[in-house]
Amino acid sequence: MISLRTLAVLALVAISVRAEEPIQFNRDVRPILTDACFSCHGPAAKKGGLRLDQRDSALAAAIVAGKPEASELVRRILSNDQDERMPPPSSHKTLKAHEKEILKKWIAQGAGYQKHWAFEAPVKTALPKSPANPIDWFIAQRLAKEKLTGSPEADRPTLIRRVAFTLTGLPPTPAEVENYLKDASPDAYKKMVERYLGSKHYGEEMARHWLDVARYADTHGLHLDNERQMWLYRDWVVKAFNQNMPFDRFTVEQLAGDLLPKPTPDQFIATGFNRCNVTTSEGGSIDSEWVFRNAVDRTSTMTEVWLGLSAGCAVCHDHKFDPISAKEFYSLYAFFYSAAGPALDGNKLLTEPTIKTSSPEQDKKLATLVKQIADLQMEIKEKVKSLKYDDPAAVKDADLKKLDLTKSLQIWIKQNGGKDNKALPQDIKNLLKLAVVDPNKLKGANEVKLREYYFEHVCALTKPEFDALTKKLAAVTKERDDFDKSIPGTFVFKDMPAPRESFVMMRGQYTKPGEKVEPNTLGVLPAIKKVGPRANRLDLAHWLVSPEQPLTARVTVNRFWQQYFGVGLVKSSADFGSQGELPSHPELLDHLAVWFRENNWDVKALTRLMLHSATFKQSSRVTPELWKRDPENRLVARGPRFRLDAEQIRDNALFVSGLIHLEMGGRGVRPYQPQRIWEPVAFSGSNTGTYTQDKGSALYRRSIYVFYKRTAPPPYLTNFDAPNRESSCNRRERSNTPLQALQLMNDVQHFEAARALAERMIIEGGKSPAERIAFLYRTVLSRAPESQELAIVQQALEQNLARFAKDGDAAKKVVRIGESQPKTGLAESEVAAYALIANLVLNLDETVNRN
Repeated sequence: MISLRTLAVLALVAISVRAEEPIQFNRDVRPILTDACFSCHGPAAKKGGLRLDQRDSALAAAIVAGKPEASELVRRILSNDQDERMPPPSSHKTLKAHEKEILKKWIAQGAGYQKHWAFEAPVKTALPKSPANPIDWFIAQRLAKEKLTGSPEADRPTLIRRVAFTLTGLPPTPAEVENYLKDASPDAYKKMVERYLGSKHYGEEMARHWLDVARYADTHGLHLDNERQMWLYRDWVVKAFNQNMPFDRFTVEQLAGDLLPKPTPDQFIATGFNRCNVTTSEGGSIDSEWVFRNAVDRTSTMTEVWLGLSAGCAVCHDHKFDPISAKEFYSLYAFFYSAAGPALDGNKLLTEPTIKTSSPEQDKKLATLVKQIADLQMEIKEKVKSLKYDDPAAVKDADLKKLDLTKSLQIWIKQNGGKDNKALPQDIKNLLKLAVVDPNKLKGANEVKLREYYFEHVCALTKPEFDALTKKLAAVTKERDDFDKSIPGTFVFKDMPAPRESFVMMRGQYTKPGEKVEPNTLGVLPAIKKVGPRANRLDLAHWLVSPEQPLTARVTVNRFWQQYFGVGLVKSSADFGSQGELPSHPELLDHLAVWFRENNWDVKALTRLMLHSATFKQSSRVTPELWKRDPENRLVARGPRFRLDAEQIRDNALFVSGLIHLEMGGRGVRPYQPQRIWEPVAFSGSNTGTYTQDKGSALYRRSIYVFYKRTAPPPYLTNFDAPNRESSCNRRERSNTPLQALQLMNDVQHFEAARALAERMIIEGGKSPAERIAFLYRTVLSRAPESQELAIVQQALEQNLARFAKDGDAAKKVVRIGESQPKTGLAESEVAAYALIANLVLNLDETVNRN
């Protein structure tokens, strides 16, 4: 297969000396105007009546096309007079000399305008002779222009480790590496990629990135920050990726699964995307405010995730940089403003609307219990009907003051009517109150219900006859309730039967409605197609993935590129607007967007295209010159190398140690974490006020299944830049802090993993120290140690063996870190020495990076 370096050389040879390229508005001019001019002369402001984002306005007041010397804009940017110079000193913006030159050339060339690049329809470039992989053709063309060549292909151990982490978030096993190294067939790499694409862990790794976008967590997020049962949505995302659900369907089911014809339980569960937002039930919270805030969050999240636009900037006023008016924002908001269910979450595990996901066996058992309850209730009713009861109060001349309320229904009603007897059920208290307020209404069914309760639970003359039945009814009712609670439920999204009226909220205040709006999309984009008289969320979802829509496919392929290569073709992956960064390879981005759409939004097919490219397979080695020229690898002249994400670092340690428990799905688990992480932020009464660590296999589950408390996220994840999931996160930062090193060296989970890995070295790694160290390197780094590495590590091992042979107490402490039981029959001093070596390798830069 031809390498990227060869392609780049060929492209370099093919590029002839050409005349200077003409100025392009989007590429060359718009970034200058956006940075220096649009805040005063842009979409949200037009000082002096001038808008430089619109050609007609610019030509009318500041620009003479073809004549820079006659253009007011040029005169102002070149002026030395502080009162005239643009941008003014008060703006703290300055134009560099080359930027002024670009503006002059642009005007000289006719001052041509373009719509912002992201709002233009993507175009698929016609490629010469259909290259093996279009990605490589585009990358090679750009490298040739930069007078660079690509890097050679990485070695096989590097490639399998890169692919394994990319697709499963886990390292390859030594056996998988060996099989790949032995495979001499031309399609060995292809087969290796397919094995990981077919792994059940593929869905877990892909879902992890989407859950950042969806702002998924296991708590409400504010005030008590109580637990919410949302994990069925998380598991749906994992399953969707494992089933390779087309991305357009993935979109539709999450935004509008409830509006599909005869929606399935899974399609309802998918709408949990819109219920992942932060909620509250704090005292003093106002329903109407939170109806507004929830709709704003859902709208802002939708536009960021699928359109790559910061539409939330238009909540209070027209967007200052992008063509999004406040009216357009609230037209989008109207799709989400009629959400069913309460605005406040009630601090409950399940806040309506919800759905239960019972199996046929569970449905059968529940139906049996419900029937038993109904039969017992009917038996009680029949028994009440057959009773012969004469109320002592009805006897002529009865002394009512001396009558016992446990024998007289009339006296019981009289003494309890209107009182708040906490021992009575609420419905009975309501009937007793009615008996006082309006006795005439206590007839028929109401009277029968009151009599039934009295005879069953109060009347001394009849209660003994009902005791056995009521006890049995209580027991069966409790069994039904407990069984029903054991069936997991999840938040889903639905609309109210009749939609709320939506308005532009003046300056973003929920109490100040302005112009009325109907559900609609952005004017700068193609129009939505309504099925009915009023557009709904299903129309919106279909609009997002329609062929005419220029943004969704671009934003999505860019996010996958970011996931696989470390940085997106558009670095600002959540902002494709005028304040975002320009694409490093615009033609490649457009080509991939069209290709993705034409290939039925097939995520695995797109993944294959990216991972099979020579671009992805390059060595990540870099020369000082290339590093200086392109530190972020935006030109992709070398392979992707970046630190593993927080979850991958923890999962890697658990996996290579053999401690990992690979059970999938279910309620979030609570592994080790330092004391008093939850407690300082907890309110009294919160059910997440105290952290109670799990035991057994739950300690070693994959990090995607760790319980995520928003106000105190898992510290071992946030230390490595995992978000708190309070809002959508399209791109994690990668920081470098001393705390990270301390965690890798000393955290219980990591050190316990090192001890378990040491036991593997002794049991599985061979007899000699050299063999065991080689086993360690193959297990953790997918390669053999170099001779110098082997010598250094072996020397450290000898020092540790000598130390622990003299200090048995220290060895005992090392071996007993964590809750997993040490292997029996191994010398503690030896395990302790090897544990420090394992810990050393787990802390290597190469270990915590995907190279």
